[in-house]
This record gives sequence, C-alpha cells and structure tokens, in this order.
Amino acid sequence: MVSRFNHKSEQWRVWVVNASFKSMKSLFLVSSWRQLLKSFFPLLILISFITVLLVDSFTPSAIAQLPRQEIRGVWMTNNDFDILKNRAKVQDAVSQLQRLNFNTIYPVVWNSGYVMYPSALAQRAGIQPFVYRGLDGHDILADLITQAHRKGLLVIPWFEFGFMAPPTSELALNYPDWFTQKRDGSQTSIGAGGEVMWLNPFHPEVQRFITNLVLETVTQYDADGIQFDDHMSLPYEFGYDQYTVALYTQETNNPPPKNPQDAAWVKWRADKLTAFMVQLNQAVKQRKPQVIFSVAPNYYDFAYKFQLQDWLSWMRQNVVDELIVQIYRPNLQSFVANISRPEIREAQQIIPTGIGIMTGLRNNPVSMQQIKSQVRATQERGLGVTFFYYESLWNDAPEPLNERQAGFATFFPSPALRARIE
Repeated sequence: MVSRFNHKSEQWRVWVVNASFKSMKSLFLVSSWRQLLKSFFPLLILISFITVLLVDSFTPSAIAQLPRQEIRGVWMTNNDFDILKNRAKVQDAVSQLQRLNFNTIYPVVWNSGYVMYPSALAQRAGIQPFVYRGLDGHDILADLITQAHRKGLLVIPWFEFGFMAPPTSELALNYPDWFTQKRDGSQTSIGAGGEVMWLNPFHPEVQRFITNLVLETVTQYDADGIQFDDHMSLPYEFGYDQYTVALYTQETNNPPPKNPQDAAWVKWRADKLTAFMVQLNQAVKQRKPQVIFSVAPNYYDFAYKFQLQDWLSWMRQNVVDELIVQIYRPNLQSFVANISRPEIREAQQIIPTGIGIMTGLRNNPVSMQQIKSQVRATQERGLGVTFFYYESLWNDAPEPLNERQAGFATFFPSPALRARIE
C-alpha cells in the first residue's frame, strides 16, 4: 500500500512538473507569437488590403476586360502554292514565322469552286481536285498542319471563295440550279476573284454541300479551326432566282421589291444567311467542339448593306469564336477610322479580335512604312493582326528582302502562344 502510494505520489509530481513545463512552454510560444505578430502586423495589414483589392477587381465585368489571346496571323493564298507544295520551303516558312513570333496560319482550302485537298465529297460531286498534292505526292494541308504544330502555330483552313465560283468551274457547269441571279437575269459579278457566279446561300442543297465540305475538312485534318471571309455572303443585287423569289413570296405574301437595297428585302436575306451560319456553327461544334469558328468580313456597315453579312448578329449569337476585320486602306486616317468602330470594340470584349492588313499584291506592292503605321495603330487599340498574304511579306515588295524582314521582326518582340478552345 505504501509502495503503491509512493509510486502514485511520484507520478503526481511528474505530472505537475510536466504540466508546469507545458504551461510555461505555451506561455513562451504565445509570447513569441505576440512578438512576431506585433513585428509583422503592418505587413499583414498591407497584404490583406492588396488581397481585397485583387478579389474586388475580378468581378465578371472586370474579367471581361482581361486581354484576349492575341491574333498574329498570315493568310496563305493560291499565290503561295510554290511554297506549300515543297516540304522544305514549308519548313523554312513555318520556322521563320515562329522566329518572328507569329502564332496562326490561314491556308486556303476552297477557291474557284475547287478544294485544295483530296476530297471524296468533291469527287462524288464530279468536281476534280485543283491542287492538293505536293512535289513528293504528299497532302499539302496535312504537311502544313504537322509542321506548324511542331512549332506551336495554329492552322485554321480558310474557305476563301465562300459562295463564289467562276462560271467556267465544274461546280457552275454541273449544278446551274444552285446559283442565284440579279433582277435582270444576269448571274455574274466582277471583283477581286475575277468574274464569278454566286451559289444561292438559301438553297438547301447548297447549304448541305458547303456544310459537308466544312465538316470533311475539320474531320479529315487536325485543324485548329475553320475560317470564312467576306465571300461567305451574297452581293445585295442577287436573290432574284426562282427558288428565292418563291420562298420570299411564300413567307411575306409579296414578291421581292424591285429595289435590291430595299431595307426589308436586305434584312430578310441577311437573316436567312445568319440562320445558315448558326446551323453551320452547330454542325461544326457537334463534330469537333474545340475548333475555332473564325470569320474575316469587311467592316460592318459595308458587310451588311452590300454583302448581306450581319456578322454582328453572328457574334452576338455566339456563332463566332474569333473575328478578323479586313481593313485594306492605303490612307492611315481612313484605316484608323475603320479600326476604331464601336462594333470592333464590342467584339474585343467577347472574343479574340484582329485586323486584316494588306502587305501587298503582285501588281500593287505595299511599303514597309505603310505596314508599320497600320500595325502600330492596330496594336495601340489592343487588336491582333493578320497579314494578307504570306508571299507579299517579303517578296514583290518595294524594299530589299533583309530590310523587309527586319521590319517584321519589330512587330512581335515576344511570343504570344494561342491555344485551342476547350
């Protein structure tokens, strides 16, 4: 009993000593923390204040103001096929674009009523391929995509001719009922693409054909997107073909106005084109949700009134993933006025937005001074840039090659990588 009591008494003393030590240790720790808090209190207050400011700044409206992915692109046209057909030249071109911190290539895949890749759909329609094999017998588009992806550049195939086709094309000769006409019965217009006829964008067979071509492209290739420009449209004079007249009469109980610029007649056709673009976007996204649906129209007033392209509605209906507005103006004042339009500022808040800048044509070279002034004005407004077209960046230019390349080296001093839509 005594031994047990002495043992318990010893345990009690040990417990008291340990408790006292823990208490002293706690007091010491508390005292130390108080000293630390006292020393760092001003810093903690500053950190808290900055945190609150940062949290408050990330409201939905502020997030909408965050910089979008910067477009630094170049179109590759039929004039670039001497390069595109040669693997080594493609490699050099892609490497040079990477060194200059470009991030997007837009190669033509639909021009003059022909596709630029091996298309089972076109062959079934009796349309022979135009150019799609390289010097090694290789697929030009597949090779460009592979080489560009190795260098971190996106490739967005470009349906350059949209609803246009020359009257001598197999498409026009084999499917005359697919084409529309003016009120006087004529079927052609003259523009940058020469003399062309216009597919009827309201005709279901035309819509099906174009949609299937687009789906074939995004399915057959590891493309990062698909692009349509100012020719995915209809000049306002057209729409007086038998099919469209019957459709308009059925829906409005009136024949189309004699004046092709009648406001209601313009709107009806523009709305029909918008409805098709919505359907086309849905078809593409259903097949490949991650691809970029890109449009490159003219400035809005011109696009709507003269080409029936209500691209502002397309954008507001979430049809457009990126916008590049073609502003080909030699006069800087006119150029600045066009890139400062409110619809472009609106687009900037929603999607990656850029300006198409002319770098020259074979019969109309553009000086480096003009290009520099336009790039500067574009970048000052937070807009991306896409140049028309690759060959004219360096060749058919007023300046020597080295001077030309040195000028382009100043535009994008650091990389700006782009990513697919997820």
